[in-house]
Amino acid sequence: MRITQDRGRAAGSEAGQEGERERVGIRLSSTDRERAAYWADKRGYPSVNEYMATAVIEKISRENGDFDVPDLLTARLNQLIDENKALSTNVANLERVVTSSLDSLIGLTRGENYLSDQYEDGEL
Repeated sequence: MRITQDRGRAAGSEAGQEGERERVGIRLSSTDRERAAYWADKRGYPSVNEYMATAVIEKISRENGDFDVPDLLTARLNQLIDENKALSTNVANLERVVTSSLDSLIGLTRGENYLSDQYEDGEL
């Protein structure tokens, strides 16, 4: 890898570095180069090199555990947690209904009736 110094470029502040920057040469496959060019253009970077410099800095930040979770991702995760909680409540309610229904059905097959008088001993 060849490293040369590139002094006083204003683009250094865009990539998170003030002042002096060093030139680094990298090799990419043609597919990766096309992807980098696509995303650089889509994100509005002046060149693919600026996009790669920003990508390296973001990757290092991620490796260090210093990154922000996007608001959209947090909102979606909270939505899934709420849906999971609602689903577990619904399952508990269905379990209670099924258990109650089966108890009633078993009681009816025994000849018990919840409408009859509890103190009735069966004599006339």
